[in-house]
Amino acid sequence: MDYIIGIDVGTTSTKALLYDLNGKIYGKSNKGYKLYQTLPDMAEEDPEDIFNATLQAIQEVIAKANLEDGRVVAISWSAQQHSLIALDDNFNPLTRTFTWADNRPEKYVAEYKQNGKGMEMYRRTGLPIHPMGPVYKLLWLKNERADIFNKTAYWVGIKEYIIWRYTNELKEEISMAAATGLLNIKSLKWDDEILREVGITKNQLPELVQPTYKIKGIRPEYAKVMGLDEDVYFVMGATDGALSTIGVGAIKPGVLAINIGTSAAVRSFSDKPAIDPKGRLYCYPIMEGKYLIGGPINNGGIIFSWAHDALFGAEKETAKLLKMDSFDMLTEIAKKVPAGSDGLIFHPYLGGERAPLWDANARGSFFGLNRSHTRAHMIRSVLEGIVFNLYSVTIALKEFTGEPKEILAAGGFVQSSLGRQMLADVYEHDVVIPESYESGSLAAMFLAKMSLGLENKLEDISKYIGSEKRYTPDETVYEKYRKLIPIYIRLSRELSSEYKNIADYQREFANTEKE
Repeated sequence: MDYIIGIDVGTTSTKALLYDLNGKIYGKSNKGYKLYQTLPDMAEEDPEDIFNATLQAIQEVIAKANLEDGRVVAISWSAQQHSLIALDDNFNPLTRTFTWADNRPEKYVAEYKQNGKGMEMYRRTGLPIHPMGPVYKLLWLKNERADIFNKTAYWVGIKEYIIWRYTNELKEEISMAAATGLLNIKSLKWDDEILREVGITKNQLPELVQPTYKIKGIRPEYAKVMGLDEDVYFVMGATDGALSTIGVGAIKPGVLAINIGTSAAVRSFSDKPAIDPKGRLYCYPIMEGKYLIGGPINNGGIIFSWAHDALFGAEKETAKLLKMDSFDMLTEIAKKVPAGSDGLIFHPYLGGERAPLWDANARGSFFGLNRSHTRAHMIRSVLEGIVFNLYSVTIALKEFTGEPKEILAAGGFVQSSLGRQMLADVYEHDVVIPESYESGSLAAMFLAKMSLGLENKLEDISKYIGSEKRYTPDETVYEKYRKLIPIYIRLSRELSSEYKNIADYQREFANTEKE
């Protein structure tokens, strides 16, 4: 029997899933790694740590499955967007991986917003004006790390680096290239004008290929360690955003995909590019005739985790005694509070924000606190704030995609009944939860099948997704959310003038831990 590994290189961990050709899962592995945040706005990872995590995850998932009756024929890749690594002439890293969450280029983003160059680059590439973009990280490095910038032979993302380590081929597929801010959205080639602006050349970037491009063969030393044949195929795959959307079946225009994991996003496919005149949304080419339009959000489930740790320490201990998941306990506490949290609003901008604000200086806040509010109100308002934030992005997205024909949701947030119902109630629309929880890995597997000639149409992934559950909005809470959401949106606009001031104060008096 033949198998395919779908692997997802995320911001906090790498997941590997082993599938047979019918989409049945035979094993899973998840390996984490450290995020370095020892300076204000810094968010780096060690590429060696991530590479080792992929090696260990593949090795473990193969060992668990005990593949005496078959072999792995392909490994297909999903990965975090917007990462950047500097390599020397011998492909050795000169830097750690700068992740999407690294906001140190903020000064250059502000400058390019002011002089109009940022909007011009957005129109050419579909990448919003934000320090997440490698194009802005390059400007920062050129101006503030010239010693590294001038020594760099190649600029790559984490997926390109890992695949090179395994195969000795340096390629980059177009969905990941689009997320750099260096790819022209019309020509689907590296943009000469932008390369001149940041001071690099095409020779410093990988060769562009399609997501279904495959590389045959792996370096023998890695094949032996992982238990793979040396002629295994490496399929390029795509970005985590593209694949998580494909993996829930949200492929047709007008179908909305919501994913709330550590971060979050709302996305929809289009058959043509769509550039927002206000610069609120990204638009990335994925493959021929497929463009992904949407808004990424920094603050998804990570905010629930913050509230869990910061506000409910005692409950964590209680949950241990009861042998209960402490996050489940918190959602049960939140259920006791009515929709709207009795007028308590939470803005979840603890890590700056991408869509809808595109402001790395944004900061979180509770608003409306009075003496009747309890920690139960606070945890419910945290959950509602995450969904309100997604909904505010959806308002912009609907200008291009119209009212959603269907809403599909995935991610850890919707594994709870409260999260699922909250989405349906805020959106006032049925929400469908596909059975395929690891949608990115599933879609990576499907792209491998397309690459191998075993599937022809992207739409055929539907047969691998499994059953779906539908959640219908509760009409009794419509009025509460309809009145509260406009206040939430107006508040974020009112506070925006002070975000930079409080962020500058925090940077000046930051208490950063030492490495």
